[in-house]
Amino acid sequence: MRFLHLIRPVMCVLPEVASPDRKVRAQPSLCVGSRAARSRCHHRHRGNEWSAALGLRKTRMALGPLAGLWHGGPTAPTAAHLSRLCIPFREKVLWTTITLFIFLVCCQIPIYGVQSAKSSDPFYWMRVILASNRGTLMELGISPIVTSGLVMQLLAGSRIIEVNYNVKEDRALFAGAQKLFGILITVGEAIAYVVSGMYGDISSIGLGNALLIIAQLFCSGLIVLTLDELLQKGYGLGSGISLFIATNICENIVWKAFSPTTINTGRGTEFEGAIIALFHLLITRNDKVRALKEAFSRQNLPNLMNLLTTFFVFVVVIYFQGWKVVLPVKYQKYRGQEGTYPIKLFYTSNMPIILQTALVSNLYFISQLLYNRAPTNILVRILGKWQDSEGGQSIPVGGIAYYISPPTSFAEIIYDPFHAVFYLVFILTACALFSKTWIEVSGASARDVAKQLRDNQMVMKGHRDSALIHVLNRYIPTAAAFGGMCIGALTVIADFMGAIGTGTGILLSVTIIYQFYEAFMKEQEEEDGQFGF
Repeated sequence: MRFLHLIRPVMCVLPEVASPDRKVRAQPSLCVGSRAARSRCHHRHRGNEWSAALGLRKTRMALGPLAGLWHGGPTAPTAAHLSRLCIPFREKVLWTTITLFIFLVCCQIPIYGVQSAKSSDPFYWMRVILASNRGTLMELGISPIVTSGLVMQLLAGSRIIEVNYNVKEDRALFAGAQKLFGILITVGEAIAYVVSGMYGDISSIGLGNALLIIAQLFCSGLIVLTLDELLQKGYGLGSGISLFIATNICENIVWKAFSPTTINTGRGTEFEGAIIALFHLLITRNDKVRALKEAFSRQNLPNLMNLLTTFFVFVVVIYFQGWKVVLPVKYQKYRGQEGTYPIKLFYTSNMPIILQTALVSNLYFISQLLYNRAPTNILVRILGKWQDSEGGQSIPVGGIAYYISPPTSFAEIIYDPFHAVFYLVFILTACALFSKTWIEVSGASARDVAKQLRDNQMVMKGHRDSALIHVLNRYIPTAAAFGGMCIGALTVIADFMGAIGTGTGILLSVTIIYQFYEAFMKEQEEEDGQFGF
């Protein structure tokens, strides 16, 4: 932890949202209800304050006047005084709603000082998993949070920094370092976006506007970091990253269904939203049957078939979410007490498709960058050939980038079946491999689960303690690989059928919404148990 101790003085002056899990010493429990509920609440009330966890007492001498100012002066609005209370369920829902509202507002506020440009978006393929909207305050999305988390995990996994997660101070330092990196990455990305000319040439927009754009991106990035930490610390449901991804995808689906934007086509003026277009066509066209057919199958704009396909994929994914194998377990210490350990079909949830999308998105980005600079180079053309579509967006038309991109229609599948088959095999293989790899690096393998059960003095019912790993190995690797393939297959089906928001987006949104539903039900059950209902 030498590296983390070097940056401790910097982290000490970073504002943090206090967690309800961190308590003030000698505070009485304010929870009521059953004995078990009071015990759970009392367990949440143990610990030290954040300043003690970060070791501020040890660093006051090094910080000098700054440490005294931080300790004795006005503190940041961290709501630390709330840490002694159990956060009610309704309050968690309220804070989650407020967080969601702030995110949606920022998604609609355009960045001031940007020149209107119709150039292709180099980050178009990444925006699904980054929850970002081009040209708005949410331009960066969750990329600073995700990038800082990956950097810290890589540093810890490669032993460049040593972190003992069983030590409270190490955990606090690790979280603070991750927050610091998130702020630095926000500044770096904001500067890179402006310098690269994404909002216009600096000589055209002016130095003042360039600095103003950087300031806007930095402030919005801090808002995202704060909102995510607010939810992560227990004041809301789930995590900010998942909430923002699902919200961004669902917003896109709702917009494609109900958008009032009018577009001039060869057939006349049409509405972008599929449902609004249906009523508009039925009212304005004399041939109602032809109008209905056009509403279901119009090209280059969202149609009702796309919307129905999206709903169908939603239902199928929710149905498969309930598939699981329940293994009976029992406690060694307490005889007669038994439980279950469920292994879901989607054992790794949406991680396979997230990792696969991240890999493909980065390959698209590199391929576009190289093709714009050297379009005649043979190696660059093998990696991918690109051309601008009608909407101004670059699409792959050749090379590896083309074959790992989804066909856009059934006509394209029939025209180029090899492309469809290659894409199907690639998605299924990549998702299965990523799923198998993820359980090893995330501590969810059979070996890790067996260790967790042993630490809790639990054994598999009907089996010896020594056979625990062998029993889990029969289910967990299979569930990871097959579940990853199922996720990939559902993504391919959604892409082939033309679902709104792409197959990846739908899979991400459904799995995240289901996780929030489970968290919602769990929180409600715990609150009911505290009051003896």
